[in-house]
Amino acid sequence: MKAVEIKPDIYWVGAIDWAVRDFHGYVTPNGTTYNNYLIVDEQVTLLDVVKHGFAETTISNIKSIIDPSKIVNLVINHIEPDHAGSIDKIMELIPDTTIHITEKGKKGLDRYFDTSGWKFRIVRTGDTLNTGKRNLVFIETPMLHWPDSMMTYIKEDKVLISQDAFGQHYASASRFDDDFITCFSGSELEDAVKDYYANILMPFSALIKSKIEEIQKLGFQIDMIAPDHGIIWRKSPSKVLNMYLDMAKGKTDLAVVIIYDTMWNSTEQMALPIVQGIKDEGIEVKVIKLRATPMSVAIKEFWKSRGCLIGTPTLNNIMFPSVAEFLTHLRGLRPKNRIAGAFGSYGWGGGAVKEAYEEFKRMGLEVMEPGIQVVYRASSEDERKCYEFGREFAKKVKEYHGRF
Repeated sequence: MKAVEIKPDIYWVGAIDWAVRDFHGYVTPNGTTYNNYLIVDEQVTLLDVVKHGFAETTISNIKSIIDPSKIVNLVINHIEPDHAGSIDKIMELIPDTTIHITEKGKKGLDRYFDTSGWKFRIVRTGDTLNTGKRNLVFIETPMLHWPDSMMTYIKEDKVLISQDAFGQHYASASRFDDDFITCFSGSELEDAVKDYYANILMPFSALIKSKIEEIQKLGFQIDMIAPDHGIIWRKSPSKVLNMYLDMAKGKTDLAVVIIYDTMWNSTEQMALPIVQGIKDEGIEVKVIKLRATPMSVAIKEFWKSRGCLIGTPTLNNIMFPSVAEFLTHLRGLRPKNRIAGAFGSYGWGGGAVKEAYEEFKRMGLEVMEPGIQVVYRASSEDERKCYEFGREFAKKVKEYHGRF
């Protein structure tokens, strides 16, 4: 894809990764983009670079607009390799440029590259860079989602370069939200935002809420949000801002997701009457089998639902491995404002359901106890109990959802 002008004299010069399907364990069925931006002004300024392996693409895009040697400033908002991995190739072309970066960003970059010959300017929240007609304002956003992270606001153009915030893993020929919606749908774009948030930014919800409030207090007028992944928000930047605020506050659907795995279909058999019990209480429910579903999809569906039931058979007196892996991954994301329960089957010795509840409590989730277990395979009476368990859980979810 060639360079795209997103505002007068401001260009997207990034790369589209149509083929990537695994992003450090996060499944990306739609690929992704590595967005970076070029400001053509009295001082030509490049904001971010791209993932290693895509250097020639961004260099080609830059060359289609200007001679790269004219770049005076390089702003690095985030040092993760998908954003800064090609900086060494860029610096070979512009060795005299000044790199504007946070203090922690500089320390991190020193670990990845030999930076001894590079010129740096350490910036903090409120620091500015005048490029001629424009003033860039830097906003530190530590732990959103690395310690070095920051955003850059282009004051005169009302553009927020938001690095990983407000992005999506989505490879598309469309650069803007309004173009994307014309070709696809608004709901698909929203789902991509939720997927990204759930798998990457869920642990930082409190920080996100306070950082958005800080940006609002700074009085920035924003009519475009340009993230480092996915679609640029040209038509409705307020939409994604409000989505993030809702997600940061724990707003979600009144729905239940059942996430399970099974050995000989006994746990799966239990799930069926549980689903019916939930449905009969008027709550939508989705069922996810872990070995048939990417982990990141299961995480997204967990995030989208107020209630979650975990189904696990017992293997060697503990949870089934795929279920244990899921709950370990989920614990690292530090979920909040969700209610959980568990069910499962066992043969000569139980333990899995008990262990699942221990994990829920370690995460600080609201729980409905006790869970429900069957020996070997559910009888007709067991299925009736599973149905009632589903109904009771749905009632608890309604009650819990009403607190938000």
